[in-house]
Amino acid sequence: MLEDDDVRAELDDAFERFERTQPALAGRVAEMLNEPLDETALALGYFLTIAVWLAFERAYGGDMDEVTDSEIDATVELLELDEELRRSDPRETLDSDDVIGMEQPNLLEFLHEHIDATLDVRNEEVDVDDVHAVYRLVLVELLALSYAVRPPAGYPAFKSEALA
Repeated sequence: MLEDDDVRAELDDAFERFERTQPALAGRVAEMLNEPLDETALALGYFLTIAVWLAFERAYGGDMDEVTDSEIDATVELLELDEELRRSDPRETLDSDDVIGMEQPNLLEFLHEHIDATLDVRNEEVDVDDVHAVYRLVLVELLALSYAVRPPAGYPAFKSEALA
């Protein structure tokens, strides 16, 4: 079993790799988590953002591009537009996170489990708005990292290439 110092060293190393390999994304995460947040939401934010990044690092390693600030902005805008479109059509039954869940079901389930557990255990003490802000941050991270995964060598980039 790892000692507290060993765990802290591993987490410090993971954060350093995150900052080195995804500086824009790590900067955006740090910017948001430096806002005044409820302590529980803040701890949840650090945990979920590094857990999501570690999942992508483990699964894709060197097969990921660096996410740029403009790509993060585009991801935020895409999520906001999607949510606005869904709000304007009352017949729409899917939420944005349902669509994300089609691409990343295990990670989304992991996020939901931890968000729900946080709200269930500490529901009277935690600021729900802060937890929601953390959830949105992690959704943006998850989407941005998903877009950064490079396709395997020889994989057609466009549908028309597959049909040719």
